[in-house]
Amino acid sequence: MLSVVICTYNRAAYLYNVLHSVAIGTYADYEIVVVDNNSTDRTRTECDRFCTDHPQVSLRYCFEPQQGLSYARNRGIAEARGEIIVYVDDDALVCPQYLATYADFFNRHPETEAAGGSILPQYDGCQEPSWMSHYTRQLVTGKLWLGNRERQFPAGAFPGGGNAAYRRSVFEDVGQFDVELGRKGDSLIGAEEKDLFDRMTSHGMRFYYLPTAILYHLIPPRKLTRDYFDRLTYGIGVSERYRTRQIGRRKYLGRLWKEAIKWGGTLVLWFKFALCGQVAKGNKLVAFRRNVSRGLLGR
Repeated sequence: MLSVVICTYNRAAYLYNVLHSVAIGTYADYEIVVVDNNSTDRTRTECDRFCTDHPQVSLRYCFEPQQGLSYARNRGIAEARGEIIVYVDDDALVCPQYLATYADFFNRHPETEAAGGSILPQYDGCQEPSWMSHYTRQLVTGKLWLGNRERQFPAGAFPGGGNAAYRRSVFEDVGQFDVELGRKGDSLIGAEEKDLFDRMTSHGMRFYYLPTAILYHLIPPRKLTRDYFDRLTYGIGVSERYRTRQIGRRKYLGRLWKEAIKWGGTLVLWFKFALCGQVAKGNKLVAFRRNVSRGLLGR
């Protein structure tokens, strides 16, 4: 059995739709665990409405009072009854063959510990802005597309946190999500997935990309504002500062060196965009790098 864990915080407007998209899929042997992380909206009501409309689906609602996405994800591990735990974002939709793809993969590959599907953005009431480029699209929308072929994630790459599946044994072997990382309320700190997959890699674990386990990530207008972009990119720097310093001083200094190299690449890209008359895209990349650097340096 698969356990679909949906951690949610004040996303009642989206929650029913993602639950419905799971329920109308082609796979039947699953349960849904909704972890409410201190929502103040109609989250519980939307869960009850779904249970009324879909009595055939096993859904369990639980309330996690400790604020933070990592706390909620860890609560999902404790509540889940399946051997395969699938995390699905609360502001998304999944394709009909979504769970069937994961079930088939883990059945065929008993030696593999985790997998992640493709993530495709869908703009909800807005259009992609002119400053969006290949380099900022993944950052803002979470887009993940590595082609049409099932394959192992390349070195340095890993599944998106909102579309990833793990064997339960992963958390027994390497530990759970670091509660100092991940979103907390309206804070945009992240890197909890990167931290987990780094630990998995150090243990020799493998994880695969599944192109047909498609998740459509809904992008509202507020995620395209300057304020959101600045807070998101600053949060990346803060997360990286904490994550690397936890490992050791050498790791942190190495990350600072990589940041200097990335600045060089960013300036090269700015000139390329400028030459193509796309200065807005170049400027956004510079803002991205500046905010990450500020967070990384603790400023």
